[in-house]
Amino acid sequence: MIAAVTLMSVAASAQDFKWAYVDFNEIVMLMPEMDEARATMEENQKTNEEILVAMYEEYQTKMQQYQQKAETWTPAIRESKEKEIMEIQARFEQTQQSLQQEIQQLQQSLQAPIYEKAQNTVNELAKAKGVALVFEKSSLLYLDPAQGIDLTAEARTALNIPADRTLETLQAELQAKAQAAAAAAQGM
Repeated sequence: MIAAVTLMSVAASAQDFKWAYVDFNEIVMLMPEMDEARATMEENQKTNEEILVAMYEEYQTKMQQYQQKAETWTPAIRESKEKEIMEIQARFEQTQQSLQQEIQQLQQSLQAPIYEKAQNTVNELAKAKGVALVFEKSSLLYLDPAQGIDLTAEARTALNIPADRTLETLQAELQAKAQAAAAAAQGM
């Protein structure tokens, strides 16, 4: 009898149990704040590339000078120039590593508040709906939409994501920007 009562209470509470799912990646990638973060990252990447190109050009100039004049230099001058070239190369590699680390840190600092805002929005929606669990849609092996609540559309609205904006349109935007940048670079 105790087992039957326990089973009935578990069944009753299972009927009250609500769960939801959300396409978290979609909402984060489409948030207006993420567009701003991407623009900042692109700006920094461009600046870093300019720095590295200038350093590489310095290296190339010194290397060409060395190759053209090495036979006419004394051993002491040749050794001094070789040392200078190696120092430039080492400085280039060190700068490249430092800039890569800075970019990664910048990306994390820009994206952390975006992820937090999206998470807080999902949490608020889940509480308002009386949901016990929210799953990431892309990580579910099986999903019966009739059994759960999809919070994606409501999260998009709460986060000011335009209804017509999708991951596909975002990808098209990013590809168009990349192609325009490549065309501009070829035109230089």
